[in-house]
Amino acid sequence: MSGVRRVVSLVPSLTEAVAVSAPGLLVGVTDWCTHPGDLGDAVRVGGTKNPDVRRITELRPDLVIANEEENRAPDLEALRAAGVEVLVTEVRDLPQALRELDRVLVGALGLTRPGWLADAERAWAGAGPVGVRAASAFVPIWRRPWMVLGRDTFAGDLLARLGVRNVYAGHAERYPRVPVEELAAAGCDLVVLPDEPYRFTREDGPEAFPDLPAALLSGRHLTWYGPSLAEAPRVLAEGLSAAR
Repeated sequence: MSGVRRVVSLVPSLTEAVAVSAPGLLVGVTDWCTHPGDLGDAVRVGGTKNPDVRRITELRPDLVIANEEENRAPDLEALRAAGVEVLVTEVRDLPQALRELDRVLVGALGLTRPGWLADAERAWAGAGPVGVRAASAFVPIWRRPWMVLGRDTFAGDLLARLGVRNVYAGHAERYPRVPVEELAAAGCDLVVLPDEPYRFTREDGPEAFPDLPAALLSGRHLTWYGPSLAEAPRVLAEGLSAAR
């Protein structure tokens, strides 16, 4: 073990990864950290985009773990200015996610490599396209305004490994705003609707695209990089297969 004994996590995925691998290390987590269900005495320190910097420093963490996309640079700089060590991850695809998990858990925290990480590697090594041919899709992550997955995203990489081609993967932006009329006319085989960050449901989302099958997927399994990765290929494949 390293000298790190007090960790604040500003990323739900990493909160779950640390909590499952080393219960007791976490002293602070965000309001959006929901897994695992029992986070012990960890203090809620605000949202991923608006953490309470003062509260975090009062917790005297040995390390704050963050992500370049989920957290804001000014907050992380404020923590560093207060003398707090901050580790910032970058996750754009599955291989990078696995490397970053190793960097956090083994490199920074000094843990023995957890078994679930090897399980995740095996699960994805055995994953393949769902169905007999590749499906083209767009993937809304918000509405009012409609926003979709664009280029260079972790979720897009997972879907590609399951045979779903994101038609906006070549867009200049990572999360472009696209008018609903353009989405409906994109000529896709299906629309993929995760339940986070926007909570799409059977009643909220598919009605905007009545001519397309809709696959409602678990956002945690599509966008989180942690223990959920081990079961994600199965869960996502089931959701894609159930598209209607």
